[in-house]
Amino acid sequence: MSDPLRVLSFESRKAAEMQSLIERHCGVATIAPAMREVSLGMTPEIQTFVDRLSEGSLDLIIVLTGVGAEALLTAIETEHSRGWFFGQLERLKIVARGPKPFATLRNWGVRVDAKAPEPNTWHEVVKTVISLVAESPQDGDSPSSTNRPLTGLRIAVQEYGQPSTELYAALEDRGASVLPVPVYRWLLPEDISPVVAAIDAAARNEFDVTLFTTAQHIVHTVQIAESLGRRDEWLASLRRTVIASIGPTATERLQEYGLPVDIEPEHPHMGHLVRAAIEGAGERLDAVRIR
Repeated sequence: MSDPLRVLSFESRKAAEMQSLIERHCGVATIAPAMREVSLGMTPEIQTFVDRLSEGSLDLIIVLTGVGAEALLTAIETEHSRGWFFGQLERLKIVARGPKPFATLRNWGVRVDAKAPEPNTWHEVVKTVISLVAESPQDGDSPSSTNRPLTGLRIAVQEYGQPSTELYAALEDRGASVLPVPVYRWLLPEDISPVVAAIDAAARNEFDVTLFTTAQHIVHTVQIAESLGRRDEWLASLRRTVIASIGPTATERLQEYGLPVDIEPEHPHMGHLVRAAIEGAGERLDAVRIR
């Protein structure tokens, strides 16, 4: 019987769940949280969003994350009731980026007009908005051009850990005006020692598989490695492992750092990622070790 695979993950919010998933698939888990989410509270940007809701000067909202939606509600409840907020949302078209924001909205009892399909990147979000607008044009709208199908549409976007600049640009290129609504930020963990220990262990070739559940994990781990003067060493260590990415956004960011992505699951979920990584790593490991 072969030795169990040694698997490194940087998952923070669902660290315990990630460890359990790895162990259930007979892997040896090392969890080094590389990120924390910090709610921004009631900010000027959220106040502008509230004012625009009150004025009726928004047509559509894109909800990118369930956690972000909850953070937005918490901020708004410092000044308004949730009933007021839900009533304002009912006046807009609502697009959920994927199953988690969809579930949050439905738990609130708020109507969802469309849900972007997997893999839930900004590309799918833009296509979903265009399809929704084509199906239900606003009263008095004239047909939009093929190149600018969102002309005149006023869209709020509930951000997550960082600005979704590619999404905003794509919507604006198609004629929409965009109001970003940041609700939390991704910061380095307060305790970076688990990541430092993982960098040390990776340099000693103590991992077979590295999992990335968000693009921000590679950004933060490289930032920590740079602070130690070990950026190149860290990236070289990663290349000697089987690298598994949860989906296209994380894959693109990993490739920007010159890292090959060996495994990307069919569905962008943690369970699918762990299973695909552990089941597929064995046949790739020998080749990975010599690249």
